Amino acid sequence: MLLDALVNTADAVASTRSRLAKVDALAGLLTKLEPDEIAPAVGFVVGKPRQGRVGVGWRGVAAAMGEPATASSLTIADLDALLDRLAAASGAGSAGDRSRELGDFTARATGREQEFLGRVLLGEMRTGALEGVLTDAIARASDRSGDAVRRAAMLSGDLGETARLALTGTAEELDAVGLVVGRPVLPMLAATAASASAALAVTGEASVEYKLDGARIQVHRAGDEVRVFTRNLADITHRVPEVVEVVRRLPVRDVILDGETLSLDEDGAPRPFQETMSRFGADAARETLLHPWFFDVLHVDGRDLLDEPLGVRLVELERVAGEHRIPGEVTADPEVAERVSRDALAAGQEGVVVKAIDSPYAAGRRGSSWIKVKPVHTYDLVVLACEWGSGRRRGWLSNLHLGALDPTGEFGDPGGFVMVGKTFKGLTDELLRWQTEYFQQIEVRRTANTVWVAPTTVVEIAIDGVQRSSRYPGGIALRFARVKRYRDDKPAEDADTIQTLRSLLRE
Repeated sequence: MLLDALVNTADAVASTRSRLAKVDALAGLLTKLEPDEIAPAVGFVVGKPRQGRVGVGWRGVAAAMGEPATASSLTIADLDALLDRLAAASGAGSAGDRSRELGDFTARATGREQEFLGRVLLGEMRTGALEGVLTDAIARASDRSGDAVRRAAMLSGDLGETARLALTGTAEELDAVGLVVGRPVLPMLAATAASASAALAVTGEASVEYKLDGARIQVHRAGDEVRVFTRNLADITHRVPEVVEVVRRLPVRDVILDGETLSLDEDGAPRPFQETMSRFGADAARETLLHPWFFDVLHVDGRDLLDEPLGVRLVELERVAGEHRIPGEVTADPEVAERVSRDALAAGQEGVVVKAIDSPYAAGRRGSSWIKVKPVHTYDLVVLACEWGSGRRRGWLSNLHLGALDPTGEFGDPGGFVMVGKTFKGLTDELLRWQTEYFQQIEVRRTANTVWVAPTTVVEIAIDGVQRSSRYPGGIALRFARVKRYRDDKPAEDADTIQTLRSLLRE
């Protein structure tokens, strides 16, 4: 298929707020694709090409955009092959190789195709085609049930391959997609509540567990082979040998564990989150060791546990993980839940997660079965832009423009981000140096005072609340916002929503 047809569909999807119209347009596209075009096309539409980041930033894209072609000739396969070549370029001279590849490609692209390429490379695919919308489109185009498509996507962690299977395989083949030890699945997510007792009122009897100030990990073991993945499903096995050794010693042959890891100081208290995350970015082991704790088990020795209630999974977790279990108690008593919450805070952790004891493991879903509780309001927002500092911060990018996810398009583009405030508080000199360098790498445009960036960077923000405001389209503004940390382990689509923030007006 010509790339132009994909661009036309992306434009049509971006131009409407109607979910039904988006699904119709995407389903129509999917039915016309060749089998080997399906997975790449799905990745392009949601802004997640299968190659991931390919080492091209805003400056590289801008430099490559020359005189456009007058007629469409490029195909979806041509774009997929280009990204393969860009991703493969490495070592001395790789920047020049990428520049030449991009220049050759854009010379054959029309103006609209050049713009589309830029959005793919920079992660700026603002079509409102969230993965949930595309999942519905896949179900319609393939005449499969939405539940079957969603489950296959969650368990495979690959929406593109799920689309290919749904459209080219049988219903039985789609239903057969299950857990595979060694292949990561999308993690279950948690909602938020103001207190442990409030969370318990929603869940009923629950496991009230410490929420560690660490990084989410998913660990797979098949015999002696162990692989460790981040919440984004990136393989970091070679960076965490101490975690691998712990899991190899567990009394089990095959297992999939969900948990967290963090580094501890000499007194056994958690070190700052940034020290844990720095290990994830290091190819060589450092002196600071990471300690794993697990809160769920999805598979044990040939037995899938996803659909078992949490109470059953916890029994297996105790048997398998033992001393490496995250602390917690099963209770229906609000006073017990509050006590566990106080104990977690006293231990230097973030708070607790309250989990309904009868809940299955809903991979990739955020519902009311898991509810996280923190002592202060903290939310994961996305950096939209950054202003140049003044005074002591002159020459550094300082004041952050913060956006909340708008999944429904109630206040803008579906799947886009609604600005809710700014802050420069809580930024250390180290963070200022880092963000000044990094944000210019993902820059999409600038004025004299402000650099706008691809909305891909998640930052955890502490606030005292929100207030009504006509300044921002969501109708609210953050009160006393300050930076706690950057969340390298979270994708932008897992950011908190504008609807969640607006609910604070009623508290």
